[in-house]
Amino acid sequence: MAETNPKIAAIDPVWNRIREEASEMVRTEPLLGGLAHSSLLHHPRMERALAYRFSLKLASGEMSEQILREIADEAYESDPDLGQAARADVTAVYDRDPACLRFIQPMLFFKGYQAIQAYRVGHWLWQQGRKDFAYFVQMRVSEVFGVDIHPNARIGRGIMIDHAHSIVIGETAVVGDNVSMLHSVTLGGTGKEDGDRHPKIGNGVMIGAGAKVLGNISVGYCSRIAAGSVVLQDVPHNTTVAGVPARVVGEAGCSQPSITMDQLLSGEI
Repeated sequence: MAETNPKIAAIDPVWNRIREEASEMVRTEPLLGGLAHSSLLHHPRMERALAYRFSLKLASGEMSEQILREIADEAYESDPDLGQAARADVTAVYDRDPACLRFIQPMLFFKGYQAIQAYRVGHWLWQQGRKDFAYFVQMRVSEVFGVDIHPNARIGRGIMIDHAHSIVIGETAVVGDNVSMLHSVTLGGTGKEDGDRHPKIGNGVMIGAGAKVLGNISVGYCSRIAAGSVVLQDVPHNTTVAGVPARVVGEAGCSQPSITMDQLLSGEI
């Protein structure tokens, strides 16, 4: 395993751990050595590795890896928050997903994590006024990962999307920090209305599989939305909602539902 420089480890412990795990993967699974080197060990910083993965996964006959790599490198150089959010997201996945045993897994294998990082580059493009390129990124993320996030949506740090099949997040949606959601979640509108028309999800919320949150409504911080629920009205802080349409069935059951990931209603209905 590669030796660790204590100064580098102190400055960037997440990236240092990813590199250590990549070196271990080369040792234990030599057939994946090329993947580990090209995607991780070849790059001096996590931002460079993220840009490489972005370009590799989203390239197509319509857009080359080289152009996408230049776009992503520019984004990470211009906005340091992109790299910090990526580190927070890796830590969130490792902490909350029992199937994630190493930091290296989201970087290489988990499409929910990779889709969120690609969205972040698309959102940066949108903020720069480069909306057509942002739409291209949205299209490719949807095609490659099955995750459709409008580039104007605002998403915080520490996001964990488990499995990530059929995720839809609309244009004016806002997702706070430390939010967890499972597959087939929709944060959508209720019709053809213009303007601010999508949900606002507070910090620390957990959204169960298949839940639909529709309209310009607020979901209070540290609340739980049960799997399969259809939420059409505001959700108070620290509560659990369930059903179609969803109604309050009890308290959230803990201070940080997005971290504990407890989806059992425990007889609340």
